[in-house]
Amino acid sequence: MTIIDIFEETYMALSANKARSFLTILGIVIGISSVIAMVAIGQGAQGSIQSRIESIGSNLIMVMPGAQRGAGVQVSAGRGSARTLTQGDADAIAKEITLARAVAPELSGRYQVTSRGKNTNTSVIGTTSAYPIVRNVEIDEGSFIADQQVLRLSKVAVLGPAVRDDLFGEGADAVGQTIRIKNIEFKVIGVTKTKGGTGFGNQDDTLFIPLSSAQRFFAGDEYVTTISVSAENAASMPGIQQQITDLLLMRHTISDPQLADFSVLNQADIIATASSVTDTFTILLAAIAGISLLVGGIGIMNMMLTTVTERTKEIGLRKAIGAKKRDINVQFLTEAVMLTFLGGLIGVILGWLIASAVTYFGILQTKVSLSSILLAFGVSAGIGIIFGYYPARRAASLNPIVALRYE
Repeated sequence: MTIIDIFEETYMALSANKARSFLTILGIVIGISSVIAMVAIGQGAQGSIQSRIESIGSNLIMVMPGAQRGAGVQVSAGRGSARTLTQGDADAIAKEITLARAVAPELSGRYQVTSRGKNTNTSVIGTTSAYPIVRNVEIDEGSFIADQQVLRLSKVAVLGPAVRDDLFGEGADAVGQTIRIKNIEFKVIGVTKTKGGTGFGNQDDTLFIPLSSAQRFFAGDEYVTTISVSAENAASMPGIQQQITDLLLMRHTISDPQLADFSVLNQADIIATASSVTDTFTILLAAIAGISLLVGGIGIMNMMLTTVTERTKEIGLRKAIGAKKRDINVQFLTEAVMLTFLGGLIGVILGWLIASAVTYFGILQTKVSLSSILLAFGVSAGIGIIFGYYPARRAASLNPIVALRYE
C-alpha cells in the first residue's frame, strides 16, 4: 500500500461513522486544551510574580527583623514584626558596605488616612530620600521626601496614585493638599507614578512620610521594620549580603549566625523560590489536566477495538487478496494516530483561545509557549500509537479464513 492509499482508507474509515469519530476526538480535544491552558496560566502566573518582585527594586537586598531559622524549621512568627533593627543599623550599613548603591531604612504600618471627609486604610511607610533609588519609585507630580525634611521631622507626605484617587478623586491635583494620619496633619508634596498591583500587594496603595516623623509620631522609638539595600549589580549581591550579615552580627554581639535576630533576603533568592513554587503549581495543573488525556486514549482504544470487530470480514477479504500483516497493522495504527492528531490540533487551538480569553478579561496574564504546543502534539501522537497499537495488532493477527466466515 502506498501512503496515499493509506490516507484514503483512513479518511473513508473515519468518515463512515462521523458521530463516533467526533466523540472520540472530543476526549483528546478536552485533554490537550486543558493541558495547554493550564500550562499557559501557570507560566503566566510565574512571569507575573517575577515581574512584581523585580518591580519592588533593582538588585534588592532586604534586611528584616526577627529570628532567623535554619532549613526545615518553621519561620519565626516574629519575623518582620520584631524590633531588633534600628536606625543605627541602617546608618552602619550605609557607611561600612561600600558596594551598596543606596540604603533606605523603612518603618511601615497600616493606618486610617482622612481628608475632606473621605478616608482610606493604607500602608504608611516612613523612609528617607534614598527610597526611590532602592525601590524603583518614580514621581509623577511634585517631589519625594528630601534629607532636610527627615532631619526636621517635617510633616509631609507623598501619595501613591491609589491613595490620591481614594482621598481626592481620580487624577485630582493632590499636591499642596492636607491629609490627616492618626489625627496628625501632613502636607502632600508629591504623587508617585503607577506601578500596579492588587489588594495588600498594591504598590500604588502606599503613602510615604519622613522616617523621623514616623518614628516620633507613630512608633515612639527609633526601630525600623525593614532596611532595603540596592547593590551596584547582580554579581555583587551575594557579597553584600554576607557583609551585611557579618556587620549586624557584630553590632548585635551575636557569635552564632544561627541565633541571628534578623534575616537578610536576596531578591534573586526570592524570585528563585517563587519560580520553584509556580513551577510545581504548573506541573500539578498539567498533571490534573493530563488525566483527561488518559481517558481520551482509552476512548480511542475502545473505538478501534469496536472498529476491528465491525470490519472483521473486510480484514479477511483484504488478507485473502494479498494484504500483508504489516499493511493491516499500519492501516489501523494510522487511523488511531489521525484521530489523536486531529484532536491535538483542535485542542491546541482551543487551549490557546482559553488562555487568550483569561488574559483578555484581565483575570491573569497567560503565556502559551512553543514547547507546550510541541509537547501537546507529541503527547497526542504518542497516545495514538500507544492506545492504537493493540487494536491494530489484533486486526493484523486475524486468521483470514476465520475473518471471512465472521458474521
